[in-house]
Amino acid sequence: MINHQKMKNMTTLLLIFSIFTLPIFLTSTEAEYLYHDCKNTTTFTPNSIFQSNLNRLFSTLTSNANRSTGFYNATVKTPNNAVYGLFLCRGDVVGTDACETCVATATGEAPQRCPIEKEAVIWYDDCMLRYSYVSFFSTSAENPGVFMMNEQNVTDSTRFNQVLAASMNEVATEAAKDTDKFATKQTKFTDVITLYSLGQCTQDLSAAVCDRCFRIAIAQLPSCCSGKQGGRVLFPSCNVRYEIYPFYDENATAPEPAPGAPPPPPSPSPPKGKSKIRTGTIVAIVVPISVSVLLFVVGYCCITRRVRKKYNAAATNEPSGENDITTVESLQFDFATIQAATSNFSDDHKLGEGGFGQVYKGILSDGQEVAVKRLSKNSGQGSEEFKNEMVLVAKLQHRNLVRLLGFCLEGEEKILVYEYVPNKSLDRFLFDPEKQGQLDWSRRYKIISGIARGIMYLHEDSRLRIIHRDLKASNILLDGEMNPKISDFGMARIFGVDQSQANTSRIVGTYGYMSPEYAMHGQFSIKSDLYSFGVLVLEIISGKKNSNFFQTDIAEDLASHVSLK
Repeated sequence: MINHQKMKNMTTLLLIFSIFTLPIFLTSTEAEYLYHDCKNTTTFTPNSIFQSNLNRLFSTLTSNANRSTGFYNATVKTPNNAVYGLFLCRGDVVGTDACETCVATATGEAPQRCPIEKEAVIWYDDCMLRYSYVSFFSTSAENPGVFMMNEQNVTDSTRFNQVLAASMNEVATEAAKDTDKFATKQTKFTDVITLYSLGQCTQDLSAAVCDRCFRIAIAQLPSCCSGKQGGRVLFPSCNVRYEIYPFYDENATAPEPAPGAPPPPPSPSPPKGKSKIRTGTIVAIVVPISVSVLLFVVGYCCITRRVRKKYNAAATNEPSGENDITTVESLQFDFATIQAATSNFSDDHKLGEGGFGQVYKGILSDGQEVAVKRLSKNSGQGSEEFKNEMVLVAKLQHRNLVRLLGFCLEGEEKILVYEYVPNKSLDRFLFDPEKQGQLDWSRRYKIISGIARGIMYLHEDSRLRIIHRDLKASNILLDGEMNPKISDFGMARIFGVDQSQANTSRIVGTYGYMSPEYAMHGQFSIKSDLYSFGVLVLEIISGKKNSNFFQTDIAEDLASHVSLK
């Protein structure tokens, strides 16, 4: 049996290992871009009402990317300006991070690929995004069409084409009848070669309309991809693909057990005893988590990472002063709209209060729920901080960052409108004895991973290098699925592409989360955020609040307390 001291040493080592490896290896999988089409026959004026509606549509689609169906369509209407849109995730990535990442990437890149066009379709390997100024729901579109092929040839192309035709027809028939309009099939071509086929329609189509779309797509395969080892046809309403390797998750697409199959035997009941977790149980929980992290490391070393897009935008090229506002004019709400959404900032709508003002729940005229951050007139956050947070968050799009929907700057009112995150902040669960039980080890690990992905995006993967400077439990929001979202960018700073650190005479943030070089000398960098992340990880694992250690004689904060142990 492992004694208590060895257990503490093992736990400390695992904590240290997790802190330094999670930010490096738990990176988000980037969406692989395939193709896009924008019709320039109909365009809109920048900063117009249509663009504002389009941005709100993107926000709505992104906030619904975690739906179990992997499909969502929405409409944003104002008089004489309507925009219709949808996303469709590949059936085997539904309910995974890949689907949410792909939708967030699509809505983020759409304004760059189609800056003023009112109609667009963008395809990625894991999802598709489509929008238009006219309604296209429940109708099939086979134009524009995109044809892609694997340039390698197969042997015995005649027989291969026959097997492929039969396989694709079966996939089309099955997918058209399926509730999710998705199907896959594996067919043996030779003893060593298996043909993998896939078909998918948007879920707003009827079975007959979906089947018709499939037949048109399949009919294109002989002309584009005859005798090739792989090929795909992409339409706005359906797509088909085949390869001689498993390009989709076979486990995710496996059929459900047949009706009447005996259920698996029940798990044995745990032995009765004290409610305190035993040492063996802790080891059984912590060790698999650490092994999972090690697997991330091995995978990282063995698999070549996809080429990341590098953006040239840097702090020196960003607009400043009053021009900051013009970059997000399309997101502007009028004060009357905010008043109506919050019932004139009623206490019944109040969600909480921070250092810079109060936060209210609002419901817009189209039924969308939002969080309204109303900055107090005497708060420390003035116009510069307000514009800083607004411009930053408007340009950042990631599933682990809270999404800015708009703002209001009217008279003395400075208001930010965010997506509504129902479970509020992490500290409400982490430090509440009654709610702590909802954070099992699996959820805590998921929260740590999500925060790490968000930080990696801020530091490395976004168009700008952002140092948050105030990472703490109260600034981590939890959505309905307990996915974490980093919030509150009022203190964030933009770094240049080649900049590694900066100095400031104005120390901002929360004591106990600040790195020593920042708290004492005003030096901050990405390491400053990683220090705060490390403290946050300790809080999440231990369930202890960092500030609870300030008055102890043994240690002045949680990090020191752990090091002493």
